[in-house]
Amino acid sequence: MDEGEGKITIGVCVMEKKAVSAPMEQILDRLRSFGEFEIIYFGDKVILEEPVERWPICDCLIAFYSTGYPLKKAENYVALRRPYLVNELEPQYLLHDRSKVYERLKMYGVPVPNYAIVSREYPDQELDYFVEQDDFVEVHGTRFYKPFVEKPIDGDDHSIMIYYPSYAGGGMKELFRKVGNRSSEFHPDVRTVRREGSYIYEEFMPTGGTDVKVYTVGAGYAHAEARKSPVVDGVVMRNPDGKEVRYPVLLTPTEKQMARDVYRAFRQAVCGFDLLRCEGRSYVCDVNGWSFVKNSHKYYDDAACILWKMFLDAKAPHLSSTVPPNLPWKVNEPIQPPGGITRQGSSGIITAFGQSEELRCVIAVVRHGDRTPKQKVKLKVTEEKLLNLMLKYNGGKPRAETKLKSAVQLQDLLDATRILVPRTRSGRESDSDAELEHAEKLRQVKAVLEEGGHFSGIYRKVQLKPLKWVNVPKKIGGGEEERPAEALMVLKYGGVLTHAGRKQAEELGRYFRNNMYPGEGPGLLRLHSTYRHDLKIYSSDEGRVQMSAAAFAKGLLDLEGELTPILISLVSKDSSMLDGLEDSSVEMDEAKARLQEIIISKAKLEDSNGCLEAPWMVDGAGVPSNASELLPKMAKLTKDITEQVMLLADNEDEKVATSNAYAAESPHENTKNSYDQAKAFGKTKIDAARIAAGLPCGSESFLLMFARWKKLERDLYNERKDRFDITQIPDVYDSCKYDLLHNSHLNLEGLAELFEVAQLLADGVIPNEYGINPKQKLSIGSKIARRLLGKILIDLRNTQEEALSVAEPKSGQNEAPFDSKTITEPTTQKRSHNNNGDVGRPSGENSMGQDDEEDKETKYRLDPKYANDVKSPERQVRTRLYFTSESHIHSLMNVLRYCNLDESLHGEEGLVSQNALEKLFKTRELDYMSYIGLRMFENTEVPIEDPKRFRIEMTFSRGADLSPLEKNNMASPSHLQDHILPIMGPERLQEAGSYLTLNKFEKMIRPFAMPAEDFPPPAMPQPFTGYFSKGMIERLSKADPFGGPAKKKIKPKPGTTSEGQPSDAMIES
Repeated sequence: MDEGEGKITIGVCVMEKKAVSAPMEQILDRLRSFGEFEIIYFGDKVILEEPVERWPICDCLIAFYSTGYPLKKAENYVALRRPYLVNELEPQYLLHDRSKVYERLKMYGVPVPNYAIVSREYPDQELDYFVEQDDFVEVHGTRFYKPFVEKPIDGDDHSIMIYYPSYAGGGMKELFRKVGNRSSEFHPDVRTVRREGSYIYEEFMPTGGTDVKVYTVGAGYAHAEARKSPVVDGVVMRNPDGKEVRYPVLLTPTEKQMARDVYRAFRQAVCGFDLLRCEGRSYVCDVNGWSFVKNSHKYYDDAACILWKMFLDAKAPHLSSTVPPNLPWKVNEPIQPPGGITRQGSSGIITAFGQSEELRCVIAVVRHGDRTPKQKVKLKVTEEKLLNLMLKYNGGKPRAETKLKSAVQLQDLLDATRILVPRTRSGRESDSDAELEHAEKLRQVKAVLEEGGHFSGIYRKVQLKPLKWVNVPKKIGGGEEERPAEALMVLKYGGVLTHAGRKQAEELGRYFRNNMYPGEGPGLLRLHSTYRHDLKIYSSDEGRVQMSAAAFAKGLLDLEGELTPILISLVSKDSSMLDGLEDSSVEMDEAKARLQEIIISKAKLEDSNGCLEAPWMVDGAGVPSNASELLPKMAKLTKDITEQVMLLADNEDEKVATSNAYAAESPHENTKNSYDQAKAFGKTKIDAARIAAGLPCGSESFLLMFARWKKLERDLYNERKDRFDITQIPDVYDSCKYDLLHNSHLNLEGLAELFEVAQLLADGVIPNEYGINPKQKLSIGSKIARRLLGKILIDLRNTQEEALSVAEPKSGQNEAPFDSKTITEPTTQKRSHNNNGDVGRPSGENSMGQDDEEDKETKYRLDPKYANDVKSPERQVRTRLYFTSESHIHSLMNVLRYCNLDESLHGEEGLVSQNALEKLFKTRELDYMSYIGLRMFENTEVPIEDPKRFRIEMTFSRGADLSPLEKNNMASPSHLQDHILPIMGPERLQEAGSYLTLNKFEKMIRPFAMPAEDFPPPAMPQPFTGYFSKGMIERLSKADPFGGPAKKKIKPKPGTTSEGQPSDAMIES
């Protein structure tokens, strides 16, 4: 600028705290160094005390609201002086009202979460359009099922609540502005929403534990950073300098257009907003107004250049606005210190196959942790109260069955059983055995329902199925109507993850963190925090499996706090992939029938040539030769244990039990002495008080413990028919092991001997339930694990495609680094309204089937241009964890070890080595926390087309299969004291030094896997870079961003940088 020409004045009319912030000073210093501008600071005294007529006169104005700022006064100044505004003032009023923010976003076509508004004129005002139930709220007829979010309409109130469903343990998490190292707090006992003000209710969106903050500067620039979401554990991740760790990530073109629309909607050139990425789609959930990125010199350069261009175009359009080749402040720019979290690890992978081999993918299929025995009570009911209850919840249909799962439904059933069950046992001689048995079963139902004092963390469900009907006169009008006269009641309970199961899962997660990622160690946390770790965790629909997955995630990612928020944020349910045996039920029944014949008839096991070398090839391999002699011994010992527990139940203080039970009249009350299953989610130690009092461990009473053993005694051996049921052997073994581990203090005589007998039989029975010989095992396994196997192949293929795209980037593309045909992650939870207009899903509903799935994936990509503190920003490791039950572990293992027996693969060498086959034959139990692990490595020195470019490593762990009776087992004294058995380390399924290529693995597994084309079609969002090159600055402000209509389609700018990265970070105007 010529000496005689005055400079453009930029007024900084903001509160002093904001004016002197580090990002503001960084950007203003850069603007000043251009030489065209004079910066004028107004200061708090002028802003708050002086009339606007005495405020400094300026050409351009930076003005935005913060606490105590007189926004109306600033508007008067602008009306008087008419400076160029970076952020317009009138729209800033909208930012104080979250409902108006959402309305404005919708007006401009910006996606927002499904939401509804509850407006109150005074605290606790009753509203006829607002209804609250245990697991949902209903607003104007639309239900929001938990988990849902509750936000104050007041934009300055940052107390945001997330309410969790009962199936996940219930409770509420409060989000707030960072206080020290905390950004949220979990309150397990808060289950009802606030009523003192006006709130927005919106669906909770699982984002994989990640939040994205987007910063705009003008219409064509958006920078995005990701951080650990406060909804996970509330612990703020900080670097060695104490600053919150955030990493730049790439935005998609759709998200870039959203940024431009946010700019247009609120007319805020410098603006920040929060982005939620969920199942392949993005939503804006908050707009913050003026916001700057912290600690990014590249962003400060970008922002200064764009503001420089905007000011010149507004006040000196005759001047050249080409960015100088050498930015004036670069000479004195300090070198950025390395960032990252405190614990760092090496990026290199050194394996037996050379330094050039890098880990690309980790896949694990994991069984759940230690649980209580699963229980079932069946009884036929004719009581009017129970039949009426069935009609109440099935819509009055006399022939329709009813399932009772919600807290309200179970409370109704409990109220009915309390009336029907006498407080003392009848001593009348006239009572028949059937009547006494019926009364005892009703008493058992009552005891199960009263467990915990309220129905949080529900692990109880009841089915009522009508069996007989009668015609009765209609109450209104003439004629008759049909009514049920008898129904079958089935109560299922138990199978709850124990304190030991949670501890096992956390420890296994920590083991994975430190051992499954070679060269990383604790640096896995850095890999994950820098968005180079693509993690997805899937679980079956069973509560114990979900909580195992959440506890594992806590250990893997070094999280803190309760499991409920971790479960909701990081674990996806997929019952169609990880639940169910329907397709294989016929063959499994055939296997069990054949097994019964082998054991009961004392049939000699079939022998053939070569069986000594491969003893697992015969029918019923592993069944002990004296099985028929062990069965009567098992039945006698079971009866002895039952009689001992019956004495303990009879001696139980019924008065205390009764008073405790009747004190819990409300589903939301909790008695002093009751045991809450929901709170058991957070337990990592035994309940010492119960043990010291001589009570059973956990939530079980002596009455329920007796019912458990009595049922085993009755079902294992039918005295009248003189018949054994071998399908009960695993259940007897299960109960023995549970009581030896958790109830050894009860000193049940003969329990250890029963365990040894049951273990011998179970070791033969359990593996053969999934096929009596290898060919049947392969057939059954392929049916049970078909979808899971297909998904594993998709995981491996997608990883390969991604790795190759990085190794050989395609020029001229500014799209996702994937082939357009790449199959993406199937997900199971829709984020839209259901057919009833409700949001989310009611608790306990099964995850959707294959036909309903949406094939979408949320991606977080590190932006290499801004990530100059990360050694290898291109590196990506994919982790897929699948938590399931015993059936899927056995099925997957059977396919892996017997796949070469299929006719289509005749003559092919198997995937599992001979040594491993022998080891698996001797390892018949895949116990709690057993897992099958696959790791894929890429050898970067091998040509891309070489099959040896990608290598698969297969391992398995037997889980916690040590016997509680073993004196010299690996469990430490503290482990045994806490009822915890350690998890065995991984063992190879291949010979050391063998090389299994990805192509070979795919060839052997594909015949048994769901074809990729049967999965839903992909819907891959297209990422792009969040930075821009200096050559594009001239195009940033050529068009008035507020003048024209928003464009529906955005074309990425062709061309890449020398690093293979797209060179354009703007939205085309």
